[in-house]
Amino acid sequence: MPPSLPPSRTTPVAFVLRLCLHALLAGLLALAAVRALADGGPRAGAVVAAVIAMGGVYATGTLSPAVARSQRAAAAWLAALGVCWVALIVLSPDGLWTAFPLYFLQLHLLPLRWALPAVALTAAAAIASFLLHGSPMSPGSFIGPLLGAAVAVATVLGYEALYRESERRRQLIDELMATRAELAAAERTAGTLAERERLAREIHDTLAQGLSSIQLLLRAAQRALPAGSPAAPHIEQARAAAQDNLAEARRFVRALSPPDLERGSLAGALERLSASPGAEVHVKFSVSGTPTELPTPYEVALLRTAQSALANTVRHAGAGRAEITLSFMDTSVSLDVVDDGRGFDPASTPRGDDGGDGGDGGFGLPAMRARARSLGGTLSVESAPGQGTAVAVTLPLPTGARTGAGL
Repeated sequence: MPPSLPPSRTTPVAFVLRLCLHALLAGLLALAAVRALADGGPRAGAVVAAVIAMGGVYATGTLSPAVARSQRAAAAWLAALGVCWVALIVLSPDGLWTAFPLYFLQLHLLPLRWALPAVALTAAAAIASFLLHGSPMSPGSFIGPLLGAAVAVATVLGYEALYRESERRRQLIDELMATRAELAAAERTAGTLAERERLAREIHDTLAQGLSSIQLLLRAAQRALPAGSPAAPHIEQARAAAQDNLAEARRFVRALSPPDLERGSLAGALERLSASPGAEVHVKFSVSGTPTELPTPYEVALLRTAQSALANTVRHAGAGRAEITLSFMDTSVSLDVVDDGRGFDPASTPRGDDGGDGGDGGFGLPAMRARARSLGGTLSVESAPGQGTAVAVTLPLPTGARTGAGL
């Protein structure tokens, strides 16, 4: 690996390749100097000087951070290195072998559109050095430099392709790890909310309902007692205690309700939900009938159903418009979510699938149906390919909610 890549991206393989490149160039330069000194020719001193100059220029560029950061600096360094190399091959035929490490440097440091002409020019200069020094013409005089250039090009391009693939896989692994962490956090949050809702439902269906019944029975007993009965104060105290505990149970239920419901009514939460899906879907919210105070489990079920249906619309339906309608009737409350998206065939949705316009990862049709069924309600889905989707949930109002008492 050449000095063109920053240290932060250096891998063990690249580090070894860099050392091999250094060793190859140093060995070839040393060979040229040793052979010149051994021959004792008149140019021996000049050859040694050219070897030292080329080695110095190479070491300077290798240690310079500017070469790794700037293509202009890298091109200037390669030009200086090329001048030294040309001087060396003019003085000694042994200098042509240093063309091979130059191929790798040019391919690594220069853009491909510049590197390939540079490699071709270097190979042509190496071939010309045979003719310059009077070497006999042979196929090897041409094949050697050209074959070396071809091997260098194939090696560098192959390595860069493997490196890019490795980087893509590393990025994919990082994305998968990040997604896994986000999914784990979302599952923990969903689990916490589900447990809060379960506790709220249990308190509402058992403790709160029991206290409400006790209060009604004590009130009836209080009315049945004759005036001035000594038991009347005790019954009044018991009824007051039941009333206080019922109020405490209501506070527990509301404290365990979803955060969206803590800031106001169900209609307000649905209004905020309608304003949040994004610019790609225009959502309209409306209320029909006379709003009635609903038990917290009812509000939670209706809000979660709306969130689920609207999430399917935004993510999968390809819809431009959607409408959420909350309807209060004499004995029931209903929620309708209608979109103009691509629709689907409800009959072809596998049992247990998330359903909707492609599923939403946890708030699908089975979850909606389970919520409605747990409160004695029903869920219906009307859709067809290309005709949008309508999701409707209807919940029967409890007696207390019908009279306005509620929990």
